[in-house]
Amino acid sequence: MKKITRLPLGPIATNAYIIHENHKALVVDPGGDFEKLQNYLQERELDVIAVLLTHAHFDHIGAVDAVRDAYEAPVYIHEKEAEWLGDPQKNGSALFGLGQITARPADYYFELGEMQIGDFPFEVRHTPGHSPGSVSFVFRNQRLTIAGDTLFQRGIGRTDLPGGSREVLEKSIREQLFPLRNDMRIFPGHGQPTTIGEEREENPFLN
Repeated sequence: MKKITRLPLGPIATNAYIIHENHKALVVDPGGDFEKLQNYLQERELDVIAVLLTHAHFDHIGAVDAVRDAYEAPVYIHEKEAEWLGDPQKNGSALFGLGQITARPADYYFELGEMQIGDFPFEVRHTPGHSPGSVSFVFRNQRLTIAGDTLFQRGIGRTDLPGGSREVLEKSIREQLFPLRNDMRIFPGHGQPTTIGEEREENPFLN
């Protein structure tokens, strides 16, 4: 049975997610604190088979190279943010006084739609607005979606950073996330999980 673990990591407690089963794991958005992440993986004898990035802001990529080097795991990102990994201006680290946070180029670009890595099937949906290359990962069998900084518990992603757009963000949420079933769990880039049904009815930014 596949399990998901949330680990807040890095300078602003960005949620990294580990989806694992049978000692294999996908890591989503390893934003920093590689030691904390590795301790979790080692304690459970998990082998990382891929790193998935919802987008390339600095707080989501801080430990990307450490994970890929330790586990020889390929890194996936949306093509629109490929250059952001190595550019502190575009990934935002230069804007927040945190030094230059960068990562080497990704190994693969996402193809939208159904995808499978190892024994992990999921769907990649393009959900721009917070950033141009933001994506969400829908694991239908587990009724969970990792939404990055697109949709939060009673909140939405900020749109005042380079490439952001409130109009585009709302369109992404309404067209790509809200059509999902009410009991679909949403695991955001920051804060606690929620469900599509709750946010459709109660999110003050969308009602």
